[in-house]
This record gives sequence, C-alpha cells and structure tokens, in this order.
Amino acid sequence: MAEVKGIGYRVVGTIKSVKGHCNAGHKVGQQLELSGHNTAGMCGFFYHDAFPYILMLQFGGGFPVEWGGPEVVELECMDRTNVVKIELKRIKD
Repeated sequence: MAEVKGIGYRVVGTIKSVKGHCNAGHKVGQQLELSGHNTAGMCGFFYHDAFPYILMLQFGGGFPVEWGGPEVVELECMDRTNVVKIELKRIKD
C-alpha cells in the first residue's frame, strides 16, 4: 500500500445505496475521497459517525474479515427513514 506522505493512506467512500431521499443529496455511485481533515462534501451527520472508521483506514488499521476485510467497511447513516449506505475503502496506489 502506498502511504500518502504526511497524511496516511487514501480513503475513498462509495455510496452503495439510498433508501428514500437523502437530504444531503448523496446518490448511488457517488465517490468521495475522505480523510480526517476532508469531509469531501459528505453529510455532516454521516461524516461524524464514519470519522473513526475513516481514521482507522487512513492510518493503517484494519477490520475483521466479517466486516469486509482489513481494507474495507460498509456503514449506514443514522437516518433510519432515508438510509444511505457507504463503502469505505483504503486505496492501494
């Protein structure tokens, strides 16, 4: 994996599904390059929940295989009526 000098690895979020209507305007297939310093336009509420996972991936941590493996995780936003699902993935350059 290629470490981005000074900031760790790159993390890309891909919107996998939207149930209902996302008030932040996220659409299926949308990609966001996220980091501990860059929300990339992600909904603030969702970014708040995803932040620890973004940092884990950005700085080389990993997840159990049951969660998708050490380099990927899927999360859902807190809005249970209009659920948005995102896949966070550490990018190998």
